Amino acid sequence: MIELSLLTALLAGLLGGVHCVGMCGGIVAAFSFRADGTHPPFRLHLAYNLGRVSSYVVFGALAGTLGASLKLAEFMPVQTLLYVLAQVVMILLGLYLAGFNQWVLVFERAGGTLWNRIKPLFQKLLPVKSVPQALLAGMAWGWLPCGLVYSVLVSALAAGSATSGAALMLAFGLGTLPNLLGMGLFARQIQPFMQQLWVRRAAGLTVAGFGVWGLLALIYSALSNT
Repeated sequence: MIELSLLTALLAGLLGGVHCVGMCGGIVAAFSFRADGTHPPFRLHLAYNLGRVSSYVVFGALAGTLGASLKLAEFMPVQTLLYVLAQVVMILLGLYLAGFNQWVLVFERAGGTLWNRIKPLFQKLLPVKSVPQALLAGMAWGWLPCGLVYSVLVSALAAGSATSGAALMLAFGLGTLPNLLGMGLFARQIQPFMQQLWVRRAAGLTVAGFGVWGLLALIYSALSNT
């Protein structure tokens, strides 16, 4: 199932761009101009995003380690329960992206306290003038409370190991790169398209469909073993 989970995480990051436009638009705008009003070079945008994705990988490794420790507790149904939880969260995430609910905002509010502590450090790194500084700013950006990130972390929790959890969040992070790199370089052209209702609905329902697919695969496997 890990291949399916990696594909789901990759597509969740890619299709979740409809959420990223609103959630990270202000930060990307802050990254998109130097103090003199000129645009920074592509290498700085790439460093921002590599820093952000590296934070996601750390989160995934920690979540995978926690999931593995739960399995070692010899509570037999835990693997199945975590898997079901991950698929349900993916369905709810898709419905959120499609505009049918606001449930992930609960995650974002919960992470707000931690972000308030990190935000001053993040602001001190602006304006960014070098690649190492951009990398650090991107790592801090990764701590922004985001329901999309937290939702995929549930799948990392179910991954069963630090390596699998890190790989899953890496796949998710890579999926977000086209949207967030594109926003940094072509924000005015991309934002109107991503905010169209049909785009949001198609992206969200596709993500939800992967969650449904995962649950159906589990049911089929259970019936085949009886």
